Amino acid sequence: MGAPHLFSSLSCELRIIQAKNVESKSKGSFFVRYYLSAGNNKTIQLNTREISFKSDLSWNESFSLECHGSQDSMDNLKQQNVVFELRWRNKVPVLGKIGGSQLLGRAEIPWKQVFESPNMEIEKWVTMVSTKGHVLPKLQVGMRIQVPAMVEVERRTRGKVNKWDDQCGCKDGHCYSSCGDYEIFALAAVLEAF
Repeated sequence: MGAPHLFSSLSCELRIIQAKNVESKSKGSFFVRYYLSAGNNKTIQLNTREISFKSDLSWNESFSLECHGSQDSMDNLKQQNVVFELRWRNKVPVLGKIGGSQLLGRAEIPWKQVFESPNMEIEKWVTMVSTKGHVLPKLQVGMRIQVPAMVEVERRTRGKVNKWDDQCGCKDGHCYSSCGDYEIFALAAVLEAF
């Protein structure tokens, strides 16, 4: 049995609440696309559900994930941003979705801002950089981080040298909530929204 490795654990929650100051469209639907860092220069792309242009542009959707990794990988998270995009998709009633979506506005919030906030939680309106038009859309989002006690994971060598991937806590093909697991969490969150 080898020496224990100390890993950090935290829970991250993102809430997409609502949008305002959005230029009216005659038909179609709106949604928010957001990007999360998954370590190793990878990102995860998630979409909220699409809501009608006739609605009040309120989603009230949450996404949470548990992150486990070395202290270095957790410190790296503090240097990352969450990117939010307000998007519009034209829908033709007979054919359903046609083509891609159109970017209406974009904003970023650094995780560092959440880490440094009281109770590591923020809820705010962010003004988006508009790609078209003169109206600057605003998006209300919430972000929260909870840090449970440090998690000690025992390293078992079984007579060979194991190399640890500090970005996701993997060794010899066995992962403890690895970077790849984020995609599973993302899929589960998307399915939970329906």
